[in-house]
Amino acid sequence: MKKYLSVKNISSIAVLGALGAVLMLFDFPISFIAPSFYKLDLGDLPCLIGAFALGPVPALFIQIVKIIVKLLLKPTSTAFVGEIAAFCFSTVFCVSAALIYQRDKTRKGAIKAMIIATIVMALAAAAGNYLFIIPAYVNMYNMPLEAIISMGQAIFPMIRYKFDFVLYCVLPFNLIKACIVDILTFVLYKRISPLLK
Repeated sequence: MKKYLSVKNISSIAVLGALGAVLMLFDFPISFIAPSFYKLDLGDLPCLIGAFALGPVPALFIQIVKIIVKLLLKPTSTAFVGEIAAFCFSTVFCVSAALIYQRDKTRKGAIKAMIIATIVMALAAAAGNYLFIIPAYVNMYNMPLEAIISMGQAIFPMIRYKFDFVLYCVLPFNLIKACIVDILTFVLYKRISPLLK
């Protein structure tokens, strides 16, 4: 643990976490895939870069800093449901990528790590939305499940049930989000990693 929390790493964790929080503020819907309350942001970009440069433990701390700073900059509008979801799924994404990359620190290893982490995160987000996130919104906002399903149905008429909503809206949304972060990480990592190392 000490090697992960050196003064240099703590500084990098703080900077990357704060940058991730700022990027979270610039979110936007991709309404051709999912209802507008699912918003895409690039907050995972600094974390994935940090995960590759510093390892899985710093990646976890970057996510913690990111969420704390985001809440300081912009208080929750989802009774913390959105922030908890963002923390859990983003941590799965970045930490799993770091764990895989540690075994093969090559370009091929990085691509493999990003592909596997993207799939793992998208599946975790789909399961998490189905089991916890959607029910939490239904309970906390007294929003009928049918209302959420109808929002998805407006985009994809074949949606009838919660499972369909997760399959056609939530899963593709998270795959697209992760793929954008993967591509930007691939382009930027070699330029930024020397500063972190």
